[in-house]
Amino acid sequence: MTATTVTPVPRKAPRPRADALRNRERIVAAAREMFTEFGPEVPLDEIARRAGVGNATVYRNFPDRDALVREVVCSVMDRTVRAAEQALSETGDAFEALERFAHTAADERISALCPMVSSTFDRSHPDLEEARRRVEALVARLMDRAREAGQLRDDVEYGDLMVGVAQLSRPPAGTACMNADRFVHRHLQLFLDGMRAPARSALPGSAVTVEDLRR
Repeated sequence: MTATTVTPVPRKAPRPRADALRNRERIVAAAREMFTEFGPEVPLDEIARRAGVGNATVYRNFPDRDALVREVVCSVMDRTVRAAEQALSETGDAFEALERFAHTAADERISALCPMVSSTFDRSHPDLEEARRRVEALVARLMDRAREAGQLRDDVEYGDLMVGVAQLSRPPAGTACMNADRFVHRHLQLFLDGMRAPARSALPGSAVTVEDLRR
């Protein structure tokens, strides 16, 4: 009798349960809020409490603080990219998509998260690099299209946009976050209008590039 060789059927990796995914999302949302309010050194126990989960659930999803900070930063970048992509697909107007990206970035408190990228962990982590490249590539595409359509002035670059968003969405020193929120989108729109073509004045200095921001 000839022996028959049975090829094992590869088992699919189990999909995370829906409740586990919801817990992870709650942790990331709570961490984003608390990092914005108190900085990246906020105790993880406090994040667990705000998320409504146990400490063990936080550590099961994120083995250390760096992993959680990185996830928060990447999730913020991903949401801002999706907002701009959606705007571009809905309107086809590159400058409107650029505006939606900027306002979404302000809502996501990107100004509070940027310092965490440069000071708390490995800036070259592949996940962070990939998220950053997606943002840079999309914004560059939007700016190029807006410029080709005669909507964007010629003397501004990616770095000008990101510095403006960060500065205008950061509460002034000594001002409570909630009190400053009501001014953010008004002043951000004034800034964005200043990027429109035709230019009303000559800008001092040179355009701020991606390379300038990475230095």
